[in-house]
Amino acid sequence: MTINSSRIPGFYQLSPRERLRKVADLSGLDATGEAHLADTGNLPAETADSMIENVIGTLNIPIGVATNLMIDGEEPLVPMATEESSVVAAVCNAARQCRASGGFYTDTSSPIMIAQVQLLGVSNPDFARLRLLEARDEIKRICDATDPVLLEHGGGFRDIEVRVLEDMVIVHLLVDVRDAMGANAVNSMAEAVAPSLAEWSGGESRLRILSNLADRRLARVRATWHLDQIGGESVRDGILAAYRFADLDPYRAATHNKGVMNGVSAVVLATGNDTRAVEAGAHAYAARTGRYRSLTHWEAGRDGSLTGTLEMPMPVGLIGGATRAHPTARRCLEILGVNSADRLARIIVAVGLAQNFAALKALATTGIQKGHMALHAKNIALMAGAEGAEVALVADELVKQGSVRVDIAQAALAKLRSKPE
Repeated sequence: MTINSSRIPGFYQLSPRERLRKVADLSGLDATGEAHLADTGNLPAETADSMIENVIGTLNIPIGVATNLMIDGEEPLVPMATEESSVVAAVCNAARQCRASGGFYTDTSSPIMIAQVQLLGVSNPDFARLRLLEARDEIKRICDATDPVLLEHGGGFRDIEVRVLEDMVIVHLLVDVRDAMGANAVNSMAEAVAPSLAEWSGGESRLRILSNLADRRLARVRATWHLDQIGGESVRDGILAAYRFADLDPYRAATHNKGVMNGVSAVVLATGNDTRAVEAGAHAYAARTGRYRSLTHWEAGRDGSLTGTLEMPMPVGLIGGATRAHPTARRCLEILGVNSADRLARIIVAVGLAQNFAALKALATTGIQKGHMALHAKNIALMAGAEGAEVALVADELVKQGSVRVDIAQAALAKLRSKPE
């Protein structure tokens, strides 16, 4: 490391290639490393440079395709972008096991996003609350005027809520954002209406920003797994016990819900949507009762089958942001064949439930490591330096030995290479 200062005047004005050269000089990055970062793959450097600041390269994440899914009678191929072993395979297996019962059935609420306007210094907040509610029509006029294109597509302002939090008055603008994720639309409306809200309430407007707890924009899914497809009553009961553990204990729920998000975030990322927004909303929603709990719910049906449901915020869109700018995201959406944000949300939540089923089943039977580590063995083989056909051979040896470690992979690779041709 040779960096003396991170202060680089005019850095943002350089081209991506010039920035990379500067970073390589300052950090001591060798020519091989510089050439690697200069290769931006299927995302042109110019496009990347228009998406974020100070671009020097890109990071490619594998895209797999989940198969076997039946969702509302349709059978989409679902691209998933993730670096974690077993995620895609888990969805494929879970989906296959519930095909006999018709697969996944979904539902969504309206695509309502919330913008919050914070008002401070209101002397009579409860009185101001009613005054603001009376101004609903004027608020609607101001909000809708900021985005006439949204109105043309059937969206726009729908309602307000006014909350009193100690000495603050918080106004919620409820906006139908149609096929957009909606952040820009609702933020613009909050900015536009804030001066009037301050005047009517006698306070001062401060924060004007969307909420990522999109609890008015929910996606729901249900599915049934027959006992003959999952291994009988003991497997079902093990899954139910694992679910109860997660619903009662936040330490377990955090990992349980992370498993849900393994599937959800992979599809969100593949389609160029905002993973951080979806994840923040999901975890906030899991804590809406005042205690962090399981996002999914599992029960035994009347016939003894296993039934699962998932309901969570799903603020995703097809318009704007990386969904349009990123060429790979556009191709993934083409593979999915979706023509609305509503359909995309339904697919994503189905993948989340499938992912959770697969994790719970593994925990209730062989344990999470057996299947996961068998797939992870290839990653370990790569870390040990295996190339080409060596990767599968070394991975097979790790699985055979039952120990997926880099040192064992290195020994297996050395033994493989020492064999005569």
